Amino acid sequence: MVHVAALPGTPRAHLAPRAIVAEAVREACILRDAGFDAVIVENMHDRPYLGGGIGPEVTACMAVVAAAVRAAVDLPLGIQVLGGGSRDALSVAHAAGLDFVRVENFVFSHVADEGLMAEAAAGPLLRHRRAIGADRVAVYADIKKKHAAHAITADVDIAGCARAAEFFLADGVIVTGTETGAAVDERELRTVRTATRLPVMTGSGADAGTVARLLAVADAVIVGSSVKVDGRWENPVDPVRAAAFVAAARAGRAAAAPGMDAVRAVLGG
Repeated sequence: MVHVAALPGTPRAHLAPRAIVAEAVREACILRDAGFDAVIVENMHDRPYLGGGIGPEVTACMAVVAAAVRAAVDLPLGIQVLGGGSRDALSVAHAAGLDFVRVENFVFSHVADEGLMAEAAAGPLLRHRRAIGADRVAVYADIKKKHAAHAITADVDIAGCARAAEFFLADGVIVTGTETGAAVDERELRTVRTATRLPVMTGSGADAGTVARLLAVADAVIVGSSVKVDGRWENPVDPVRAAAFVAAARAGRAAAAPGMDAVRAVLGG
């Protein structure tokens, strides 16, 4: 994950847009050089997040960042816009030639730390995708996502959420821990693997010690915190940690399927 520096108008903003873009490109290039297969850009430094209603200043800056990373890095690229900015993210992805978006509340309502996400994104988002001609942009959906309370859907287990995401035409599902950097419950991961035919990804807590085991079940692993300096998401990417993660993932894939020399790892939070 390229965690884009705090954008204009957000509480911790301190860099000019040009500097924000340069830093995002620098980190994306480090990740590419470490051997990752894909990159996601995300405005995680914009905390505290709005529960939707993303300002045009944020969408505009994310579009400029995404286009610059697209020009610099020849890898599959994705975007997430926090919080609840799924249509903003899809619009940016279409304009900048990105390949996928990550969506927080694709199916079912939940209470996020920024408040109630009352409307599932799937219906409006996929209609927006068709309306702007962005059908080539894949939508990867978090289910029972981190940084959220799921009491509203306590009677729907994670397998049911995965099936609902498939029914509502997601292109893949993402299983997370409880918060950024928290490990995925591997029992839940296995449950989701058997519940859906969609690609399954993990969305938090992976590190060099666990990535091979996760990739034995998941199709991709999203990683952010453990490849940063001191393993903290808010720090810059650490080239040594990033390379160690890729090496561990490749070793795990080679052991599971001899002759497979590419790590299937998507970078994320």
